[in-house]
Order: sequence, then C-alpha cells, then structure tokens
Amino acid sequence: MRDELRAKILDVCNKKITSKGNNVGLSFYAFFANKNDNPELLMEAATWWIQTHKLDHFVKAQKVKEMILSDL
Repeated sequence: MRDELRAKILDVCNKKITSKGNNVGLSFYAFFANKNDNPELLMEAATWWIQTHKLDHFVKAQKVKEMILSDL
C-alpha cells in the first residue's frame, strides 16, 4: 500500500475515533470524497479492504488503524 493511502486511512481513523469513540465503524469509502477524483487510490483501498483482508462493509476504525500499523 502506498504511503499516501496509509496516511489518509490513519488520519481518518484517528479523527473518527476522537470524535465518536473507539466503537465507531467505517467503510473504505470514508477515505474518499463523494466524487471519484482518484480512481486508482480508491481501487487500491477497495482491494486492500475487500480482497486482501475480506473485511465486512463496516469495520471498527480502531481495528482498521491497528491493521494499517501492523502492516508497516
């Protein structure tokens, strides 16, 4: 996973956890604006989320954060 995506995921997870607590869930769409302005990055996130890790649509932000940090 490219560093740009890793940083974006961590940033979103941290913001969600800070604002809504450790039990907040999110989907990979949370990392992107409502418009598809970077399809390659979106597909990279979708591949990581769906194919690589076989995650459900909504996953706790804390779990996603831990997964990203363990992949370093």
